[in-house]
Amino acid sequence: MKLGLENINKAFESKVRLGIMSVLMVNAEVDFTTLKSLLELTDGNLASHTKNLEELGYILSKKQFIGRKPNTTFAITEKGREAFTEHLNALEAFLKNSGK
Repeated sequence: MKLGLENINKAFESKVRLGIMSVLMVNAEVDFTTLKSLLELTDGNLASHTKNLEELGYILSKKQFIGRKPNTTFAITEKGREAFTEHLNALEAFLKNSGK
């Protein structure tokens, strides 16, 4: 029996990346501090996962200063939105078919 996992995107196997993408799917952009707080992550953990997603072209980061404080925001790209939607559809199809 074929499990139908071929469309599952390995980039989203991590619960951290799944969380990042989920937050960005419903928000135009989110700053580093908010994302870190929502997902209860350390600076380093969030930074490594966002860097990976950015290298894949799934998210964009924008670095700026607000006053004297650095501020980084993240937004999902169209490529990221498509990839994440395909991933969710593949998971849904897998769940529907696994009970048969």
